[in-house]
Amino acid sequence: MTLALRFTGSLEALSAGDRQLLRDRSRGIPDDVRRRAREIVATVAAEGDVAVRRWTRELDRVEPGPVVVPAERVEAAVRRLPKPVDTALRRAASNIETFHRACAPRVVECETEPGVLLRRVPHPVARVAVYAPGGRASYPSSVLMGVIPAKVAGCRSVAVVSPPGSDGVPPDPILAAAAIAGADRVYAIGGAQAIGALGYGTETVAAVDRIVGPGNAYVTEAKLAVAHRVGIDGPAGPTELLAIVDRTSPLDAVAIEMIAQAEHDPDATVVALVIGDQDLCRRLLDRLTDRVADANRGEIVRAAFRGQGGVLFTPTVAAAQQFANEFAAEHLLLATAEAEPLAAGIDTAGAVFVGPSSSVVFGDYLSGGNHVLPTSGLARAFSGLGTETFVRWVTEQRVDSRAAARLSRDTALLATIEGFPGHRAAAEQWQSEER
Repeated sequence: MTLALRFTGSLEALSAGDRQLLRDRSRGIPDDVRRRAREIVATVAAEGDVAVRRWTRELDRVEPGPVVVPAERVEAAVRRLPKPVDTALRRAASNIETFHRACAPRVVECETEPGVLLRRVPHPVARVAVYAPGGRASYPSSVLMGVIPAKVAGCRSVAVVSPPGSDGVPPDPILAAAAIAGADRVYAIGGAQAIGALGYGTETVAAVDRIVGPGNAYVTEAKLAVAHRVGIDGPAGPTELLAIVDRTSPLDAVAIEMIAQAEHDPDATVVALVIGDQDLCRRLLDRLTDRVADANRGEIVRAAFRGQGGVLFTPTVAAAQQFANEFAAEHLLLATAEAEPLAAGIDTAGAVFVGPSSSVVFGDYLSGGNHVLPTSGLARAFSGLGTETFVRWVTEQRVDSRAAARLSRDTALLATIEGFPGHRAAAEQWQSEER
């Protein structure tokens, strides 16, 4: 039986409605989720730890232990790691740190005219929290991706926040990753109540200046609810992949890549765009069908392909590049032998994986790039998580007395036009170089 996909056939033959569905993948947040998340945040703001514990019992269905996980429990989780897992996490951490140090923001200095010197200086955000989801699975890789750039940026305090398991603390892989990444503390709370605690502070949770990390709809809405007080990263949705394929592409490898992203979530969006014809599309679909039949998370994979999956074709490279920029994928895989010129025409994606062997899963875990990326087409406006996420920019201006005299007349003129006599007077006082 052929795998059921939401989008098939020629890209150019897609209806306007289907093309818009592919472009605008945001599902929005249901009204009931929005109301409940904001209710949770409001009660945490008013009642502190009492509300946090009450919501943890009700929503996570566990008896909460200490909100702050004891440091010895965190270190013990590292010691319990199997040696190969410890080695892999540390290798990932090293690569993530190396890349993010290379990308660290630097001071920019510019003399706009003689005697007028401007500097833009990055300063680390003081207090940061990294949310690590629970639920279907734990994601120690997301802990590394959030904590390490913050530490590289020089943040004074970096906390990890993650839902407790049945024993009242997050699972060992989360705790171990927090220790390896250098987190300063771990909080055993999750959901909207965790975001409320981080935004407003409680008796045991210190309010932070920025919250990052993926989460479910309740977490996303809670972050929006505290965004007037705390910096947040971009909204996160279900994972996405757009793979561009041609006759040189290893179709089995492409099928495996598509399944790897589809297995995340039944709401994932996974699309292959073939530069070619219907026959090449059919061959890829056959490989995909065969591979899905043996997939361990086959039910989730099939649901993702039914809901928002596709294998489409277009005759030209230019059309594929145009669609990729329009689609603005979280992950864009260029699975062709001549991927470099293809990449040259694409500038809108969370992360681009250039060439068939540049597997997206390497970026998910080990290559060093950040996997916290914009989804739902938001790569048109947002970037992925990076060291720059954890700094604030301050502009310093230095004007010597001779430059002040040269600037004063035109500044006074512009102040007069805008109707600010005090501004005009402040400028005019520097008109004489002899001051």
